[in-house]
Amino acid sequence: LSAVEGMNVVTPTFQPYVVPLTLAILAVVFAVQRFGTGGVGLVFGPVTALWFLAIGLSGLNHIMDDPEILLAISPHYIVSFLINSPEVAFVTVGAVFLAVTGAEALYADLGHFGRKPIVLAWLAVVFPCLLLNYVGQGAFVLANGGVVGHPFFEMNEGWMLIPMVVLATAATVIASQAVISGAFSLTRQAVQLNMLPRFVILHTSEKQSGQIYLPRVNLLLALVVMLLVVGFGESSRLASAYGISVTGNMLVTNILLYVVMTRIWKWPLGVAIALMAVFVFIDTGFFAANIVKVFEGGWASLAIAAGIVMTMWTWIRGTRYLFDKTRRNEIPLDFLAANL
Repeated sequence: LSAVEGMNVVTPTFQPYVVPLTLAILAVVFAVQRFGTGGVGLVFGPVTALWFLAIGLSGLNHIMDDPEILLAISPHYIVSFLINSPEVAFVTVGAVFLAVTGAEALYADLGHFGRKPIVLAWLAVVFPCLLLNYVGQGAFVLANGGVVGHPFFEMNEGWMLIPMVVLATAATVIASQAVISGAFSLTRQAVQLNMLPRFVILHTSEKQSGQIYLPRVNLLLALVVMLLVVGFGESSRLASAYGISVTGNMLVTNILLYVVMTRIWKWPLGVAIALMAVFVFIDTGFFAANIVKVFEGGWASLAIAAGIVMTMWTWIRGTRYLFDKTRRNEIPLDFLAANL
């Protein structure tokens, strides 16, 4: 939705077509899921590489607009900002948090792709290009006196604008693929842990066991996402819901990591608590900065999460009740053998 809205920079007359075009793109994205991650990856891989190179070069082209922006790489300035202007910093953190959204999908996709390709792609391509682009946007904004509506698109003037909008749309489609793949993996894990009802799980690769397709989950995701697009209508209104969902995801991940460290890895309790305190402190700050937006759209994420939790709780309680009732009514094997 945010990428398609970039066409408004080209011409404001495109505004009425943003939502319909977004729905059409979403329909295609969910329709091709049946071909598997490997199949769509043949197309998505080169486009993703081109996207990161394009945004990296775009940012690099504007760094010289205000070279002092490079000083922002130092964490000294953000720490100083947090200490000297806590009220403003609190609101700012909630706004800039969207810059790191997507990181949560990296962990969800570990089951799909494995650790090595994700780490390699992040360190070699993704992080350097993102850093160049954000620094370039900052320099562009400073050079224009801070009066910029859409810095990402506006700093790509002339013939570069429309290709960048098209490429941004393709990139957001690919980014959604990572979330969809993660949803398939997490659903399968929940089914294996008996936390959800059984779903039809289709394996789409002969080499990678983690590459799967769940038709019902895919359909449910498509319906919910399309309803959210129609209901909110603008990416800025969806941002509040997205921020709360991602920060909540990170907090839950911290809790689960603590369980793994203490129960599976058998780490000393003090070490586990000390390490988790650092992550929880950071993620709690992000969550607090976003939770204030609950009435601006964040309620949608909370409602969806509550629905999923209720479904899982009902299934777990129901299956346990059925199991206990079956055990009470069954005939012991030793009694049956003695009476044969």
